[in-house]
Amino acid sequence: MNTIDETNYGPLTKLIGTWLGNKGEDIAPEPNGTEENSYKDSLIFKGVGETENAESQLLSVVHYVQEVRRTTNGNQIHHETGYWLWEQGSNTVMHSLTIPRGMCVLASGDVEQSADEDILNVSAAIDEQDWQIIQSPFMTKNAKLKSYVQQVKVTEDTLSYSQTMMLDIYGNEFEHTDNSVLKRQR
Repeated sequence: MNTIDETNYGPLTKLIGTWLGNKGEDIAPEPNGTEENSYKDSLIFKGVGETENAESQLLSVVHYVQEVRRTTNGNQIHHETGYWLWEQGSNTVMHSLTIPRGMCVLASGDVEQSADEDILNVSAAIDEQDWQIIQSPFMTKNAKLKSYVQQVKVTEDTLSYSQTMMLDIYGNEFEHTDNSVLKRQR
């Protein structure tokens, strides 16, 4: 059992802590093409404990905050907060996230575990019945997020992630991607 503060966090256990990275790569849309940015990011995960739904679902909950800054000038280009949840007794993980652009995502998927590494795979889509994306009318009209796919790989000392967001923006569909490798801070 993976316990911290008497909670079984299961595959979320390795996330808990502070992570820093300086190897992020962002490929974002521009009106006339693509913008590529290298970035530094920080992720802070804190165990929240367990929550029970309808007396039949037990979830382990980890809260996080992410900050992303351009390597070139230190300007913040992304801020995100949310929760990772693990349904105890199953292989199901959920990722709920909010960014200050008027957008929320509730993604779900599975976990691949080995002795050295846990891999969390989640996805959501605007037209998915259960795992959805909610966005403000402005975002829907101007930069509609159609789908979200994320993979997080975590060991004792390294966390890497890749995510792809399919956007309808500037009259085109665009695959916005982010990838980063972070190290645990001791």
